[in-house]
Amino acid sequence: MTRFGYTLMTEQSGPKDLVRYAVSAEQVGFDFEVCSDHFSPWLATQGHAPNAWPVLGAVAHATEAVQLYSYVTCPTIRYHPAVVAQQAATLQILADGRFTLGLGSGENLNEHVVGRGWPTIERRLDMLAEAIKIIRELLTGELVDFRGEYFEVDSARIWDLPAEPLTIGVSMTGEKAVEKLAVAADHLINVAPDRKIIDEWRSLRQSTGVLPEGRVIGQIPVCWDTDRDAAVKRAHDQFRWFAGGWSVNADLPTPAGFAGATQFVRPDDVASSIPCGPDLDAIVAAVDEYREAGFTDIALVQIGGDSQERFLDEAAKPLLAALRADAR
Repeated sequence: MTRFGYTLMTEQSGPKDLVRYAVSAEQVGFDFEVCSDHFSPWLATQGHAPNAWPVLGAVAHATEAVQLYSYVTCPTIRYHPAVVAQQAATLQILADGRFTLGLGSGENLNEHVVGRGWPTIERRLDMLAEAIKIIRELLTGELVDFRGEYFEVDSARIWDLPAEPLTIGVSMTGEKAVEKLAVAADHLINVAPDRKIIDEWRSLRQSTGVLPEGRVIGQIPVCWDTDRDAAVKRAHDQFRWFAGGWSVNADLPTPAGFAGATQFVRPDDVASSIPCGPDLDAIVAAVDEYREAGFTDIALVQIGGDSQERFLDEAAKPLLAALRADAR
C-alpha cells in the first residue's frame, strides 16, 4: 500500500507554524510527515530556516500516530555523526517509535556555514558511509571509540535509547551513491521517479541474502490554489530553484546564488514541471510517476508558507481520497 505524506518545509515557514501544520496534516489523514533540515532557505523569498530538530521534537509531542522523518539530515559537516545519533535516539523516544532518521550527503547551501569547505561528491559519499557506521554503532548503546578517515569518536555512549529500534533512510540519487550506501540504508530516499536507481538498490540488498526489503521514500512539489495564475506565480517566486537539478543544487552556496542561477527560469517553465492550480487530477497524475517507479512513501510539498492552511483545510482531504483511490 502506498503511503502519502506531508512536508514540513522549514525553508518556507517558522517553527510554531510548522508544528500547527503538522497537527492539521495528521488530522486530515496524511500517513507520515517529513521535515527538511536546512540552515538557509533556497531563495530569500521563502524567508525561513528554523532548526529541524526542536521542530521535530515539538511535532512528536503534538501529534499522536503520524510517522515522522528527517528529510534529510547531513551528518558529516554541520553536524558530527555522534550528535546526530543522540538527536535521533532522543526523538525516537519522544515520538514513541514513529521516527525514521533520513540522511544524505548534504548541500553546500547548508554545510558551508561552519567553515569546513565543501568536499567533492566522491568524498561526501565516503564521509556519509563512515558517518552511518558511527551512528549505527552508537545506537547499540555500547561505548564507542572510533578513528576513521574523516571522523573520530572518543569514549561516547548514548544513555537514552529508544525501545523501538531506529531505522535509517538514505538519499541516493545516482549509481555511485547506490553502490556505496545501498547496504548501509534500511530505506531508500530519492527525489526523482527513477526506477533504475530503485531496482539497483533492491538488487544490491537482495544480493546479501539477509537484508529485508525497505521502503522507498520520495517527495514531489505541488502548488495547489483555486487560482491557477496565482499558483504559477507563487511556484515561480519560491520554487524555481528546483529547475537546476540536484547536481547543481548541491553545489550553490547561498540563496543569492540560487536567485542568480535561476533568473532566466520563466513561470511557464516552472508550471511545466510542477502541478499548479486547482486541478487535483494533475497532482494525482504527477504522483503516479513515483508510485509506478516503485515508491512506497510519497510526500507532497505544498509550495508557499502562506498557502498551507488553505491547502490543509480545502484540498488535502479530497486530494488524499483521490490519491488512495488511484493507488488501489
